[in-house]
Amino acid sequence: MFRTLIHTALLADEAAASLLAAIPGRLELRQTHWLLLHERPADRNAVEALRTSLRLDINPLPQGFDGAAVGLLVTDMDSTLIAIECIDEIADRAGQRQAVAAITEAAMNGELDFAQALQRRVALLKGLPVPVLEAVYDEKVALNPGAEALVAACRQRGIRIALVSGGFDFFVDRLKDRLGLDFALANRLESHGGFLTGCIAGPICGGAEKAGFLLNLCGRLGLAPETCIGLGDGANDAKLLGTAGLGVGYRPKPALRAVADAVIEYADLAAVADFLEDTR
Repeated sequence: MFRTLIHTALLADEAAASLLAAIPGRLELRQTHWLLLHERPADRNAVEALRTSLRLDINPLPQGFDGAAVGLLVTDMDSTLIAIECIDEIADRAGQRQAVAAITEAAMNGELDFAQALQRRVALLKGLPVPVLEAVYDEKVALNPGAEALVAACRQRGIRIALVSGGFDFFVDRLKDRLGLDFALANRLESHGGFLTGCIAGPICGGAEKAGFLLNLCGRLGLAPETCIGLGDGANDAKLLGTAGLGVGYRPKPALRAVADAVIEYADLAAVADFLEDTR
């Protein structure tokens, strides 16, 4: 039996009829979403067409994925857990927002090598006083809607949560403490004499490192990657999502959308908790 989640509890009769016409099966109402049980796999193109026409998140689950067995959620930070790209906001303080944002966009779309793009952007931050980081955190960092509900749902089920970012540990560490997350990994901005040097201190956390972080945590926690969910938005999250048992794209860029197992485009982050229920 194949399973497809529809991430809304309010499903109009007309929408239900469209769903069943495209994916014949049986609809069951769960607490926060609908579960569609069907005997044949859903056609990806048909699902995308339904998603667009109904403006609903409709996600066929990979065969063998068991939401009740999930033990770890690994999520990206910028434009996923939070609403901004921190590096763009830092660059704004240096008068380099436009230049940095353009590189960020290209990197997230997979048009540039992530490590090289990060080094180019960080170089434009050279000379900024370190307190700028605190100002950006205090004034600009906001959780995306549903983030706290998702964290609470994971906590209720005993699921560990890791925050991993191609951004900076200054922000990641504060969010980890604020939300009570379990693990974190990110890049570190180098500074000297109270000013940013325009360099990264230590190895760069990019796409491969994100996936490696998930595997490392699996080893430490005694989990199989199949019992993990990866969550992100950009091309540098593709390996993370591909390593996890379920890879979820949140408002994903096209390069990530093409490889994600599931997509949350219309609902908020709380909808990711729908994947944690026993849907067998």
